[in-house]
Amino acid sequence: MLEGKAVIGETDMLQTMQQNALSLAGKALDTFDVTDSTEIARFIKKEFDESYGPGWQCIVGRDFGSFVTHCHGCFIHFCIGSLAILLFRGTADREMEVNQFVPLEPL
Repeated sequence: MLEGKAVIGETDMLQTMQQNALSLAGKALDTFDVTDSTEIARFIKKEFDESYGPGWQCIVGRDFGSFVTHCHGCFIHFCIGSLAILLFRGTADREMEVNQFVPLEPL
């Protein structure tokens, strides 16, 4: 399995969900060619939808930027080699966004 080689960049997931994401990424990379980003993303997204409910989004690639709104506790960005994986559960609940906002202290 490749999850031992994964480097987590950012996450707010519980440890068990993180391990599941890494494990699924390893399975996807064992099943699909590393150049088939769409199938890898589809596999991980469908598995998370089944395990944790609908609304998960997965982006897989070597070079991408992102700015997403996600549910608290439902975000992970990690790399396996040069392949980056962003997995999150989206939200459009403006009230939830406002309640989660914490202003930064001025420098």
